[in-house]
Amino acid sequence: MTGFDTIVMVDWSASKAPSPKRPSADAIWMAVVKDGGAATCTYHRTRTDVMMQLETLLAVELAAGRRVLAGFDFPFGYPDGFAQTVTGQADPLALWADFARRVTDSDDNANNRWDVAKQLNRLFPGVGPFWGCPAGQDGPDLPAKGTLRHGHGMTERRAVEQQIKGAQPCWKLFTTGSVGSQALLGLARLQGLRERFGADVSVSPFQPATTPIVLAEIYPSMLGVDVAKLQGPDEIKDRAQVRVMAQAFAALDGAALETMLGEGHPLEGWILGLGFEDTLRKGLYTAPKPPKLTNDCFALPAGIQWTPVDDALALLETRLTPVTAVEDVLGTSSVGRVLAQDVTALRSNPPLPNTAVDGYGFAGGRGEGPHVMPLAEGRAAAGLRHMDAVPEGHAMRILTGAALPDGVDTVVLQEDVTVGAGQIAFNGPIKCGANTRKAGEDIEAAQVILPAGRRVTAADVALMAATGVDRVAARQPLRVAVVSTGDELVEAGASAQPGQIYDANRPMLLGLIAQMGHVPVDMGRVADNRDALAACLDRAAAQADVVLTSGGASAGDEDHVSALLTDAGAMQMWRIAIKPGRPLALGLWQGIPVFGLPGNPVAALVCALVFAGPAFGLLAGAGWRIPQGFDVPAAFSKRKKPGRREYLRARMVEERVEIFKSEGSGRISGLSWAEGLVELPDGAATITPGDTVRYIPFSSFLS
Repeated sequence: MTGFDTIVMVDWSASKAPSPKRPSADAIWMAVVKDGGAATCTYHRTRTDVMMQLETLLAVELAAGRRVLAGFDFPFGYPDGFAQTVTGQADPLALWADFARRVTDSDDNANNRWDVAKQLNRLFPGVGPFWGCPAGQDGPDLPAKGTLRHGHGMTERRAVEQQIKGAQPCWKLFTTGSVGSQALLGLARLQGLRERFGADVSVSPFQPATTPIVLAEIYPSMLGVDVAKLQGPDEIKDRAQVRVMAQAFAALDGAALETMLGEGHPLEGWILGLGFEDTLRKGLYTAPKPPKLTNDCFALPAGIQWTPVDDALALLETRLTPVTAVEDVLGTSSVGRVLAQDVTALRSNPPLPNTAVDGYGFAGGRGEGPHVMPLAEGRAAAGLRHMDAVPEGHAMRILTGAALPDGVDTVVLQEDVTVGAGQIAFNGPIKCGANTRKAGEDIEAAQVILPAGRRVTAADVALMAATGVDRVAARQPLRVAVVSTGDELVEAGASAQPGQIYDANRPMLLGLIAQMGHVPVDMGRVADNRDALAACLDRAAAQADVVLTSGGASAGDEDHVSALLTDAGAMQMWRIAIKPGRPLALGLWQGIPVFGLPGNPVAALVCALVFAGPAFGLLAGAGWRIPQGFDVPAAFSKRKKPGRREYLRARMVEERVEIFKSEGSGRISGLSWAEGLVELPDGAATITPGDTVRYIPFSSFLS
């Protein structure tokens, strides 16, 4: 990490009036990143508004023992010699205090910056150094143009500005790039922060950056190329700039940021990160890791012993959050990925009115009877935009998919037309707009075309491409580690001794995870040895986002999964009212969620489908998915006692559902035989052939 818990970046404004109510450019934007997470951006109409929010944030963070780096996009200093002339001291921070005494800046942004600039200019010989003002403010003490200055004795730019192509001088107060006005008003405001927080705040590079709050000068255009790449389609540039800068600095490690904070001119100031652009840039393309789950996320309410299936599912849905990081990917490479943000169309589809058929286009419909129209020169074809308008009363040859030329809103099929001697003839009636498509008839620009949480399909890629979307924010695939435990297990193909069994659970669960659209991570088999299992879980936590174990999840002497999670202080045993199944061990290992399934293969599969499947979808960012079931006639008889929900291996035959011949949870052949599960409710039930039961195909659990 950076050595700072919170990064704040502010895009300042010297506006003399409040910015528009609707978020806009050339206003004040603030981005905040906490603990390396995603940036939160806020729009502020006045300087008072943003400073009040910033002071509150700093006070809260300070009280919590957290460090804050706050960057502002205006000069913190002036060319060497300016502070000495104005204050009698070389100390640039004495200049901040001087500005705070001179500047008045009201809650509605009204301010006296022109008067302050005139006061400061009068301290120097000649004319200047400040320049630029609206009509009526100019004169000997404040020239309107920089070329009118002379003899003031100050250099035009600080050392840092001489290294940046196109950087504006701090003397410029008016029109585009007037950083001089921003600095006059901004430094006076920052002096207020220094007075409020005292020894807890320092200013880089004028003071050692060892305090809980550090203020620094930034230059968002330093990463302008990256801002352009990462700016959202409808995102205001000012917002994108502070967001990108905040994320860039939040991604730095402590050593790199410490080096940057140590750079700079001790009297003139410095732009944080200048010369380290490549280092800053790396962090922009590495997705931040989402916050980890809390240790008590699986805790059951007090007094709960047996948990109904619906209650268990509701608890999982409430307690879990996405754990996969977000990254920017090509739309064409996003199939199977989960969208982290809504995708909006960059362009309407179709972008222009066009024809749905080959034929002849003209304006207006035509009534009953024959019609003869002269043909205009040329033709309209897909990919060619005919620039000349079709004269009134004329028709033009037009091909399928072609944008309608001006003067055309109706197309008659070529099969209905006779062509000859520069004319066409056809019989009416034909309605106005016939055989055409309106612009945006399918999708309009800025319309949400795909929601966050959707797993992208090939058809979605086509929709993105058709509306101009080439990149999307997608979550990294959920990586699920699978561990089998038990001394009795051997690998299929190996020689099995008496008392040993082949490991069926691990390959089954690995395949199931892949079918769910996640990335299976095979951690192999672990004997009934606590140290070996702990080492395996350590490796799994380093390679995966979630761990799935089978066996060792009860409360016996050899149930080491339960024991290890209990020792780690993050273990809950959910005794679920379900058959087959019941014990489901849930916990965290090094912040990674662990699902401990029963060792019986049938129970392991049922619990994985019913509980792990929806939970994994939520952890992956795809949201909570309820499998789609169908009410169908039963082809079996069954008496069920109350107390537990039951899942029977089943498949459809001739529009009825039949169940496997044996309910024994050791009959693995039934898993292969089945195509889904019959779900019987918690209460008592008597099923006879023809009664309606709920059938859930395996495909519904997997989608």
